[in-house]
Amino acid sequence: MDGVFIALAIIIAYLLGSIPSAYIVGRIQKDTDIRETGSRNMGAMNVFYSVGFWWGMLVLVADVGKGAAAMGIASALGVSEVVQFIVGVTAVLGHAFPVFLRFRGGKGGATCIGVLSVLMPWGLPISIGIFFIFVLITRFPTLSYSISLIAFPSAGWFIHERWELVAYSVGLLLIPLVRYIPRIREIRDKAGNWGRFFRRSSLKDRL
Repeated sequence: MDGVFIALAIIIAYLLGSIPSAYIVGRIQKDTDIRETGSRNMGAMNVFYSVGFWWGMLVLVADVGKGAAAMGIASALGVSEVVQFIVGVTAVLGHAFPVFLRFRGGKGGATCIGVLSVLMPWGLPISIGIFFIFVLITRFPTLSYSISLIAFPSAGWFIHERWELVAYSVGLLLIPLVRYIPRIREIRDKAGNWGRFFRRSSLKDRL
């Protein structure tokens, strides 16, 4: 019976992760494929810029919720922590490679936040604080959002004092980081220099 619950938790996690909230909003609001506009990423930040602020917020909540829901369901099914770790990775991979869109999805950062917020709740408010501090400094939301994710490995070490949470959070966050490398190169080429890359003139300044 345990094997059935493990399989069920993993399958549900993948299907939840595969729900393409950014794509759905893009189709409903702009009749466009969000993966073909703006940064071409199926994520909340691209919806912020390409569709609108509140629609971006809706996508952000939905994508974070996918990761959190997957972990909550796994916990309710009574699977072990190791399996919950696998469930978290599966949810993020579902976002990155959604079955509903022929496996072409987003980076998975927001879904990572949902997964890690269940494992390390204190990481979320710390992450939000870091995000706003860096937005004020750089006026670059995507960079600020990326930097804010260091809150989770930090929470794993300094608050929970568990090396496995540190290792897991770092490993999980490598998924969106690796997938974001081509976009980093694109922004650097458009910026012309690293100073322009790291600091923008306004929140609407997008490369």
